[in-house]
Amino acid sequence: MRSSIKFTALAATTAALALGLTACGTSSDPSSTKADGGKTDESKPLVIAASPSPHADILNFVKDKLAAKDGLKIEVKEFTDYVLPNTATEQGQVDANFFQHKPYLDDFNKKNNTHIVPVVNVHLEPLGLYSKKVKSLADIKAGQTVAVPNDPTNEGRALQLLAANKLITLKDGVGTAAKLADITDKKGLEFKELEAATVPRALNDVDAAIINGNYAIEAKLVPAKDALVLEKAEGNPYANLLAVKDGKQNDPRIQKLAKLLNSDEVKKFIEEKYQGSVIPAFGTPAS
Repeated sequence: MRSSIKFTALAATTAALALGLTACGTSSDPSSTKADGGKTDESKPLVIAASPSPHADILNFVKDKLAAKDGLKIEVKEFTDYVLPNTATEQGQVDANFFQHKPYLDDFNKKNNTHIVPVVNVHLEPLGLYSKKVKSLADIKAGQTVAVPNDPTNEGRALQLLAANKLITLKDGVGTAAKLADITDKKGLEFKELEAATVPRALNDVDAAIINGNYAIEAKLVPAKDALVLEKAEGNPYANLLAVKDGKQNDPRIQKLAKLLNSDEVKKFIEEKYQGSVIPAFGTPAS
């Protein structure tokens, strides 16, 4: 049995709202997150918010196989959405999170006035196009419907994947900020915008769908095998990273975890477990 704690969206929302009532009285000084008069208590577990897979799986590997030798205690709390992990990190309910890429983090900070910063890149989850109704890209025709994630960074990323495979045409220069309004030629396709976590469940209702790698894995899809097409890893800015509230970067426990997440043991674990569906992203800067 896994020792991580799985939060339902309802429970997490309730907790976030309850603690949010006290957050207004919490100092934004980084020392407020430390014990013993501003000194970090290294004996306390490091609490990390994470998506279930592959993020929590990787963290639990570190917890079970690597952390003890460095005197590190880890508690993994699982969240199934893309908002609450950052909210919990900002409010100090958790020490760090591991679920997102830098473009999403930048957009979240800008829109929510949060102060979360990257620590280290860990892996890439290639975005993929999936279908239960067609067998190849050539089978996607005018009149069919494609589901895409509705959050700004992942929707733009999804549209770029479609454009790269000539399923749509986008305005010049829109990059990963592309929106449906930036499509200059839909080539007869219809689009359905959905929360990223719900896209896999829509596969039976649409002709194809762009699914984030972690949600594909949770839905028992094998990206390297089941996707009609996957993003290319080379030059990809969407490495998933360990993040903390600004001020906690130098917490010795965070530094230990960052080192372990970029270890040869974790690289081997990712490569053997995910067989190309998740790719190590060590050595690339997180900021």
